[in-house]
Amino acid sequence: MSDPCLMEIESLSTAANLLPPVVPLTKIESPQNVSTSLAISNLNGDTKENLAHLINNYVQSLSHTKMHILGFPVNLDFDYEALGQLLHFHINNAGDPFMGNCFALNSTSFELCVLDWFASLWGIQKNEYWGYVTNGGTEGNLYGILVGREQFPEGILYTSNESHYSVFKIARMYRMQCVKVATSSSGEIDCAHLKASLLAHKDKPAIINLNIGTTMKGAIDDVDLVIQTLEACGFTPDRFYIHCDGALFGMMLPFIEHAPRISFKKPIGSIAISGHKFLGCPIPCGVVITRSKHTNSFSRDIEIIASRDATITGSRNGHAPIFLWYALKKKGLTGVKKEVERCIANANYLYDQLRDAGIGVVKNEYSNIVVFEKPLDDGFARRWSLSSSGNIAHVVVMQHVTIEMLDLFVSEFAQKRFLWMHYGQKEVGVFKLCELG
Repeated sequence: MSDPCLMEIESLSTAANLLPPVVPLTKIESPQNVSTSLAISNLNGDTKENLAHLINNYVQSLSHTKMHILGFPVNLDFDYEALGQLLHFHINNAGDPFMGNCFALNSTSFELCVLDWFASLWGIQKNEYWGYVTNGGTEGNLYGILVGREQFPEGILYTSNESHYSVFKIARMYRMQCVKVATSSSGEIDCAHLKASLLAHKDKPAIINLNIGTTMKGAIDDVDLVIQTLEACGFTPDRFYIHCDGALFGMMLPFIEHAPRISFKKPIGSIAISGHKFLGCPIPCGVVITRSKHTNSFSRDIEIIASRDATITGSRNGHAPIFLWYALKKKGLTGVKKEVERCIANANYLYDQLRDAGIGVVKNEYSNIVVFEKPLDDGFARRWSLSSSGNIAHVVVMQHVTIEMLDLFVSEFAQKRFLWMHYGQKEVGVFKLCELG
């Protein structure tokens, strides 16, 4: 008489064979082992040949890993080889880029061109804005929320519970009272809950952090509805400040038809984006823009650099503005628009492929972030550098993400998921199904 457990295993094995083969997971070397070979321990310095060997190995590792980066908002499709000669110089943009500084090796002329480009994108005149190239989105949030706090020292910070973790860290750093506002299932700030929160603290000014694309779901807070909510609660423009965290989408939305408009024509105080995310850059960087009238309250003239201290950090990376300038100059508005459209189209393609494979998936409108059920296999998640939260994970479809990468990801996910569902564990071992109880 046939064993029903063995018959079921044979049936599942036959079905599994119909799925595309899974590429074996690359072994991930522990940080301890890596640091041993990189340890700085040679008293007389290392040889040029050995240093080249170590760097070449690392480059090979990066090149392999790059082909499986899906879960983070970073554009890896860039070529700055023409700027390699700049690495022979220390370039430092300390101080106010609009004033320059007495350190002659600076790139403030490039920085101002980048700032003008973003000011135009977000609808503010040259004589009405101030800003600088930051070290990344977190510094942009640090600056924007600081401007709000300086305007309203007793103000309360309101932000959705799906905001980037930097916002809550900033609230602790600045010792600000922070109210977490609920969100809809899509991740957008819940204005009904915001209204109740504002009314509960009506005696204090409001400092609002809005997400122009949440980290996990790519949800876009409704700026117009938030402004209407503030007005309905009796908050006039002289009693609120709005900072927009547009890390990824702040640069994408202006190029998407019918998408919400993020503009200084509305009563917002600042916008920050990450330069390495959509534009792509070998070093983390960003841009923050605010209204020039807000900057005087905490800016100070510094004689030693012959400039004004108006930024979060003192010394600032002078290479980053040149990278951003080069990317914008090379792409042009038309090139940026095409890249936005391709990312959105490929995200829609991934959404359809996952849905057709029976995998639970959602995607917000105007978003290149595709959210799906969290894979059960940590090794699979690491292989594709997936970012997860709770029971969901996501893919951020950036410029380097090809259709071929997405097809491979979906086929591996589908096969892994089949095994998880039918064998009841992450890795398929030698066992009978009836042993699972």
